[in-house]
Amino acid sequence: MPIRIPDNLPARKTLESEGVYVMDSSRAARQDIRPLEFGLLNLMPNKERTETQFARLIGATPLQINLSLVRVTDHQSKNTSEDYLNSFYQTWEEVKERRFDGFIVTGAPIANLPFEEVRYWPEMLEIMAWTRTNVHHTMFICWGAQAALHHFHGARRYRMDRKAFGVFRHQIHNPRSPFLRGMSDSPMIPVSRYNDIDRESLGDGLEVLIDNPDIGLCMLGDRNERAVYFLNHLEYDNRSLADEYERDVKAGLDTPPPVNLFPNGDTTAEPENRWRSHAHLLFQNWINEIYQTTPYRLDEIGS
Repeated sequence: MPIRIPDNLPARKTLESEGVYVMDSSRAARQDIRPLEFGLLNLMPNKERTETQFARLIGATPLQINLSLVRVTDHQSKNTSEDYLNSFYQTWEEVKERRFDGFIVTGAPIANLPFEEVRYWPEMLEIMAWTRTNVHHTMFICWGAQAALHHFHGARRYRMDRKAFGVFRHQIHNPRSPFLRGMSDSPMIPVSRYNDIDRESLGDGLEVLIDNPDIGLCMLGDRNERAVYFLNHLEYDNRSLADEYERDVKAGLDTPPPVNLFPNGDTTAEPENRWRSHAHLLFQNWINEIYQTTPYRLDEIGS
């Protein structure tokens, strides 16, 4: 069974060209099963690229999943047209009465702002509290992970001496975790961030799952909040880091090339993807764990 997304969503053609099976509404209605309900709160400016990246990973599962695209209500997008958003997205106000088996909160390009100065921070507080009652399991990514760790655990975020930028080898701390089943001992993971989390500020109930001693924490599990926090970007496609680098160069910034991305360090060559298999494995493990543990009745989620 495949992923189910809006029939006219541009990401659909990309996924189908890659061999990801996408189910249309009529066929989905004939399946006599309860599909898993997933939501993607997309905080990134390039909505289409981000939704494609996550749909690619979610759609590789053998389970039927309905994916709802969600945006914050109190924010006017500068990079995505209102027509596009109105066609394919619902605001959180429109979905907050629903229940979800899985929910993803993406990163956002606001790393230098204190959380409380983010315009939509009051709504983010409501959304994070809502995940406790209306979501079976939540994955917070990058800025979303930093925000959730700050909110739920009072974790302190600090700016690193220099930006962690590239594809870095990480260490698996608990191979017995259901989310990391089958992963190699030292996966390569894309990283693009200025901030890290002060380990001394982490409260009880958090488990470090993936780490890099030089550039910081990568993934933490939180049994109490039914959540995982992933500070880096396994969802990135081949050119995500390269495009960010080229954008900075054109802007006149002194950004060094991303580490371990270009073959032999040649920035004119096409980037080499060293993380795709681990991205698929992480998401399949996460989806499988949700499938094994979520209530059959949606109205029992969060209880």
